[in-house]
Parts: sequence; C-alpha cells; structure tokens
Amino acid sequence: MNKNELYEIEITDIGNDGEGIGHIDNMAVFIKDALIGDKLVTRIVKTKKNYAYGRVERILIPSPYRVEPQCEKARSCGGCTLQHMSYEKQLEYKWNKVKGCLERIGGIKNAGDLMEEAHGMENPFHYRNKMQFPVAYDKEGRACLGFYAGHTHSLISLSDCAIGHPVNSVIIEIVKNYIDKFGVSIYNEETSTGLVRHILTRVGFSTGELMVCVIANGTKLPYSEVLTDMLRDGISKWSSDNSDNGCFKKDTKIEFKSLMLNINREKTNKILGDTSKVLWGQSYITDYIGDVRFHISPQSFYQVNPLQTKRLYEKALEYANLSGMETVWDMYCGIGTISLFLSRKAKEVFGVEIVPQAIEDANRNADLNEITNAKFFVGKAEEIVPQIYSRNEAGSHADVVVVDPPRKGLDEKLLKTLAMMSPKRLVYVSCDPATLGRDLKYLTGEGFKLERVAVFDQFSHSTHVESVCLLSRKAFIDKQ
Repeated sequence: MNKNELYEIEITDIGNDGEGIGHIDNMAVFIKDALIGDKLVTRIVKTKKNYAYGRVERILIPSPYRVEPQCEKARSCGGCTLQHMSYEKQLEYKWNKVKGCLERIGGIKNAGDLMEEAHGMENPFHYRNKMQFPVAYDKEGRACLGFYAGHTHSLISLSDCAIGHPVNSVIIEIVKNYIDKFGVSIYNEETSTGLVRHILTRVGFSTGELMVCVIANGTKLPYSEVLTDMLRDGISKWSSDNSDNGCFKKDTKIEFKSLMLNINREKTNKILGDTSKVLWGQSYITDYIGDVRFHISPQSFYQVNPLQTKRLYEKALEYANLSGMETVWDMYCGIGTISLFLSRKAKEVFGVEIVPQAIEDANRNADLNEITNAKFFVGKAEEIVPQIYSRNEAGSHADVVVVDPPRKGLDEKLLKTLAMMSPKRLVYVSCDPATLGRDLKYLTGEGFKLERVAVFDQFSHSTHVESVCLLSRKAFIDKQ
C-alpha cells in the first residue's frame, strides 16, 4: 500500500472518532466521512506500520445508513462529524461505543443486558444553548466567524450552524459587520496581536435570555456601545420575525440581556480567560432545569443540550432513589446543577468543585432557589473529600454519591476514597466511555456492583456520548 494511490474498499466498521474502517491487504484503513456498508474509492493519505489513513475520493455504492447532511459544510467543519449518518444509526453507534468500553475496558460481562435503549432526541438539530465561534480574516481581508476544520486551526466560515440556536445566524452577521465597519482588529495566533479572538453566545432554554460575549486580547472593546445597539436592534427584529426556536421552548421570544467582554491575553488554545466584565446589561442570564433556576455567566459550566440535560438529571435522580433522608455527595459539582436538582429529594447535599467562580455561582444559585440543605466546597474532590472523611466531619458519611468528572475520569485517590466511604448507591455520570470503563473496573473490584446503564445523546451529530451508571454496594445489597 502506497501513499497517494487509489484503492477500492468496503467499509466494515466504525472507529471511536466516527471514521469508517476497511481493510486493504489485511491492513486497517481509517477513512473520515465513510460509513459501514459504503463501497468507495479511497486515496491513501498516510501510512503507518500496521494501519493507514485514507480520504474518500468517490462513493461507488453508498451505505444504507448514509443521509444528506443538513449543513453544506458538515464534511469540512470540525463541529459535526456524523451528519452524514442516519440518526438511528448514530444512536446505535453510541450505544455500542459505551457497551464496548464497558466490556473491553471495564471487564463487565454482557454489559448490554444492563443497558437501557439509547435516549435520543426527537429533533437532533438546533439544540445547543452555547456556541463558541473563532474569528478570523477571509481571503479578502473581511471578518468571518465559524469553526475550525477537524484537527486544524483552519477556519471554516459559517453564516449559521445546524446544531446551534437559530438566533446565532443574526449574531454572526452583526459581529462581522461591526468588525469590518469600524476596523476592529482580529487576533493572530502566530503573532499574538490583534483584539477579537472568539464570540461566545448563550441562550436560556426556558427563558429565551441571550448573552453575547466577546473574547478579546485586551481590556477594552472599541465602539462597544455601537455593537450593543446593533445587537439589540438586530436580535429584536429577528425575534419578532422568527418563530423557529429550534429545540428550545416554543413561544419563548429571544431577549438580549447581556453583552460581556472576556479578557484572554494568554498565548493559549484555551478560549476563555479568567476575567469578564459587563459591557451592557447584566453579567449573567437565567435558565431552569426542572423547577431549579440558575444564573449562568460566561465561564459557567452548564450542559449545552438543555432538553437532554433534564432527561439525564432525571435519570440520575431515579438511580439515586432518594427518600428525603439521604446524605448525598456531588463530586465535580460545577455551578451546582446536579446538586441543587437532587437537593429537593435529599436530606442534605455536599458539592465539591475546583473552580472558585463555579462555587460562588453554586452558592448564589442555592440562594436564588431558597435551597438551604446544600453546602459547597472549593478544591479538588480527590483532596477535599479524603480530608473530610479522615476527620469524620459532617457529611463524611454518604448514602449516595454522584460523580460527574471531566473526560479524564476519576482521580485514583478519589476512587480509593469512594471505596472507603462505601455509599449505598453511586451514580456515575460520564462523558467518556473509555475512562468510565477504566473507573468501573476499579470500583467493581472494590465491592461495587454495576446495576444499570443509560446512554444519552447529548451531542447529536458528533461522536461524543454521555452515560449514567448506577452502582450499588454489594454489602448493602446482601443485607436487603
């Protein structure tokens, strides 16, 4: 097999990143935008010792699961990698991805027997409540907003996004016009010069409240009052003329509430800096998960798919099986979304999060909802919880523990602490099935039993998948 040569190939599997997998001379070939059942001509673009990468040149016989992407730039854009796959097949792919990791990495036998049918969306488009658009110059030197092509920092210009709220289309146009009209500079990654880096938008699912945040390599934004007027007028007109709210709550008008400036002067791929200030309006928007109200700032971690988030949290609550007498620990609590959602059914809830601003938001959100049985700690869960446990402080006994870690999963020290705390039930919310499998292998070896698994499509048209697992302590099960 040689680089740049053409080969006919049949796709027989899908990889972890959604790429099609076929074989040439017993060597695996990974091909972006290819699907199981495709027969195609591929051009080899890279070869390794035991595998190769190819590019689709021509589809000879299309897969029965192949559909026309709703977005014409889906293939080049790095945001959606599965729009060409039927939604039913996407759900099957994600269910199998979780199952495979539980069995292969976690050592869970017949994991499928414990798994519910994948929880998908009725309409898997225009569902995201948060968007982050990089800003760059096009070939004519005009401003453009969009997303990076996969595994690059080459910007794909967009006028709309098929997975974001439809109001983003007018925001993109207004920001481009503002930059071009007033000659506002755009950040250059190579030289670390220029001002505007990204545009972040947030929309409240239930409230329709809208925030626009300019991420800038500086502390001031020129003509910010003009940008404010442009956004107020444009968004108001759009809201009056459009009834399409995507997956958001119907009949809720979009209301522009906040224009923020986030300061990021670091030479980094990290989008947001640590400091934000109000240019117009307020420093947050509000939204609800169930009947719990939240203040959301630019830096707040808040799940991006509001419809699925409510369903996911309801599943976590179901698995927690609270009677009102339990002490609950919520590790990696963020702004308190799961903690406050569970507090309605628990005796007391303790949350821990490493980001101080998130804990400030969590306490503010508890006050906002007049919730008095939730207490929050700043620090690493793997450090805070063992300290409280070793001192036998209030809360060191846990009836139920909920963990919602980042993609890297649980810290080894925290895993050991969970085993020592010995809660009756452990609810694990995961955004990475591989690290979930790794952590379950440890926990099941320390006296926990995996009872149930639910898979949620939080990120339609991407390869990411969210899951919720219920583990019970074997000693507690034996007593029942």
